[in-house]
Amino acid sequence: MKFIHGKDRCQTEIFCLEDVIKANNEVRIIDLFVSQLNLKDFSFKVDFVENGRPAYHPSDLLKLFIYGYMNRIRSSRKLESECSRNLEVMWLLRGLSPDHNTIANFRKDNRRAIQKVFRATIKLAEHFELIGGELIAGDSTKLRAQNSKKNNFNPKKINLHIKHIDTKLEEYNKALAKNDGDPEITKAANEKINRYNKRKEEYEQMRQHLLNSEITQISTSDPDSRQMITRNNITEVAYNIQSTVDAKNMIIIDHIVTNKNDKKAMGAMVRRAQYILKNNDFTALFDKGYHTGSEFEYAAGCKIKTIVAIPGTASHAPDHSFDVAHFQYDKTNDRYICPANQALTTNGSYYKKKQGKTINKVKHYKTKACLSCKHFEQCTKNKNGRLIERPQHAHLIEENKKRIEQNKELYRQRQSIVEHPFGTIKRQWGFSYIMTKKTIKHAQADVGLIFTAYNLRRIFNLVTPEILENYFIEVAKAAAFTILDVIDLIQSCLSRYFIGSSPIPLEINVAQNRSNYPILPIFGG
Repeated sequence: MKFIHGKDRCQTEIFCLEDVIKANNEVRIIDLFVSQLNLKDFSFKVDFVENGRPAYHPSDLLKLFIYGYMNRIRSSRKLESECSRNLEVMWLLRGLSPDHNTIANFRKDNRRAIQKVFRATIKLAEHFELIGGELIAGDSTKLRAQNSKKNNFNPKKINLHIKHIDTKLEEYNKALAKNDGDPEITKAANEKINRYNKRKEEYEQMRQHLLNSEITQISTSDPDSRQMITRNNITEVAYNIQSTVDAKNMIIIDHIVTNKNDKKAMGAMVRRAQYILKNNDFTALFDKGYHTGSEFEYAAGCKIKTIVAIPGTASHAPDHSFDVAHFQYDKTNDRYICPANQALTTNGSYYKKKQGKTINKVKHYKTKACLSCKHFEQCTKNKNGRLIERPQHAHLIEENKKRIEQNKELYRQRQSIVEHPFGTIKRQWGFSYIMTKKTIKHAQADVGLIFTAYNLRRIFNLVTPEILENYFIEVAKAAAFTILDVIDLIQSCLSRYFIGSSPIPLEINVAQNRSNYPILPIFGG
């Protein structure tokens, strides 16, 4: 029987990397995209002292990371391995093979610069009119930190550990008192006691630190991470990633890495969206986790239309027909009319109400008619009668309720808009955790690269390679490149049409002058 046989492994072959990379390979677009970025203005370090071993140019390391994240490779060791076995990476880096420490340090040390690279993807999307700027959706997702639950502590957990240690110490002290002076037993017991005392001292220090600070948790591996509810009652030590997504093509226009919940996030998100879109003539959709009066006030001050889902009723009356929702507010007389047609009035004063660490201002509304009302037991369990608390931002909350009722079909789009990136990043790519350790700053670099890769993937799927290449050539001309740079850029673009033939000959090695490239205005800092 005949079979297809491979080539002889001992046969020497010579090939050109340029010929191996196909014409429509996206690695060429990654190369062009990074080549146009103003890395110096982006705060990447491009000037190094001449002493010692030469450094890798940040453009090469950035290309490596973008390629890696777009191909689901984030580990610095795996990226190091790809440099010596992956032909696409060998072409992209021109045969360079940085070690994993150099790769990891580049990501760790360039958090702000990576954020500017992410912004460059937004500008690229805007140029091709991929961002509508009329409807956006905001939401958050939890990405697990490099910190186990075992190494996360709150006051309750610390007290349980100390109680357990005290129990053990008591047992060992009783054992010492009962033993007949056996030196081996005494030595072993004392070692245990010393070990437990040392651990107790560590827990006492943690407890004191929590008492003297505003934080409520301590994570020992990644100090800025926090234990959060991810879904239902399942918790993880994680970071909360806030993102804003444009509805036209599900392009991410903004993201913030936090270790807090969604309650106070909406104001900052709409303000940043206003800055990015350069107008406030858009509608922002959010889920019920963002339903906070002070955030409505901030959005209203920016004149931004927000539609936020209404959370369910926190507490009910004994008879649900007497819930607060069935009390009619009379704005003219500043009073409530109850289902029994009685008026609940206020003295006009605001009272402070503490909810967690947040202090809100509320007005109290009540009536003496409650005590003689036949519906008393249906309405309240308070022996002094029904009391309604109206927050100072109640009028804004009511306006949001009207917008929800008038735009139900519009709000239904929220999930399909903002969950699209999360589904791609977490389910398809498997990026459900933070790759970096130690502090939120390092996490921001990792998330910045994730969202940069996502936006580029969306752009590459929506715009053909030919259009992207032609665009880069035109912008290169407008930016007044030096003649060597123009030749190098055009050669990179045209070579895709000469697959199988020799590259365009150049007597001058333009690659050596790459560090002097001028910058395209559209990607400036």
